[in-house]
Amino acid sequence: MTEPCFDVAHLGHVELLTDRFEESLDFFVRVYGLTESGRDENSVYLRAWDDYEFHSLKLTRSDTTGMAHCGYRTSSEAALHRRVKVIEEMGLGIGWTDGDLGHGPSYRFNSPDGHVFELYWETNKYVAPQGEKPALKNIAQRYHGRGVAPRRIDHFNLLASDVSKIRDFMVKAMGSRVTEMIRLDNGRIGGCWFTVNNKGYDMACTEDRSGARGRFHHITYATDHRDDILRAADIFLENGVFIETGPHKHAIQGTFFLYVYEPAGNRVEVANAGARLILDPDWEPVVWTEAERRKGQAWGLKTIESFHTHGTPPVATKTDSAKS
Repeated sequence: MTEPCFDVAHLGHVELLTDRFEESLDFFVRVYGLTESGRDENSVYLRAWDDYEFHSLKLTRSDTTGMAHCGYRTSSEAALHRRVKVIEEMGLGIGWTDGDLGHGPSYRFNSPDGHVFELYWETNKYVAPQGEKPALKNIAQRYHGRGVAPRRIDHFNLLASDVSKIRDFMVKAMGSRVTEMIRLDNGRIGGCWFTVNNKGYDMACTEDRSGARGRFHHITYATDHRDDILRAADIFLENGVFIETGPHKHAIQGTFFLYVYEPAGNRVEVANAGARLILDPDWEPVVWTEAERRKGQAWGLKTIESFHTHGTPPVATKTDSAKS
């Protein structure tokens, strides 16, 4: 795209599927520290304490795992219809929905790999009930200090059979910019990081080595400080949560990270991205080589093998990690 496109404002929410619903809900509320804002027969709507919308995570009872859909809010109603027109011209449209507890009508569509996306404009903003009202009116909810207690949803990561197709899709359909990427020795794109605004990234996509399509890698919430990540590691340890890797610092994007598996096996990250913003209007993507990535993370920690193989729903391969 020759001109930056800001029709899409930000990542709004992710719907995760779990086949261990009560255990997953306990993890996200008691251990991870999200707040329940609503529920229906099959789903509970959750949010971090400074998410301004009704929910940022929809946890849904299922017989499988992975991502049911992701939702982005547009910058206006007109912007929503502009994006729908482009997406329909691309032949990826699913159609309109009547909305959800957290937002009004939305338009759903597929990524080239089969992931389900939706765009919406009308949203239900969170109104803190008595006991959750903050002392400062510019914060959505008081800091409750329960569990990890992240501040806001930050990003999510998808797995795809062909990352280059996801790159083209995100740029054309969503108006995203590519901030960083990995180019493998064979010429394929091994990973790509995207933003629809000035954050370093709100979505990432990496190559699915299993050959499967449409799988999910992880969801991430952000904290204010690196020390929050260290505290989270102790909280996970005390609660018997499997820690996959970290705390450490990513080379790509510079995020201070910690990865765990929630009870159903979906990967969850808690992270501190610091103050990194992409303010350069003609930013050129930072391209990492395969040799550079073999060096590991920022301070030398080698990327754990399961990070390249574990995704949800699981696939029947010898290398795919088992649920914790």
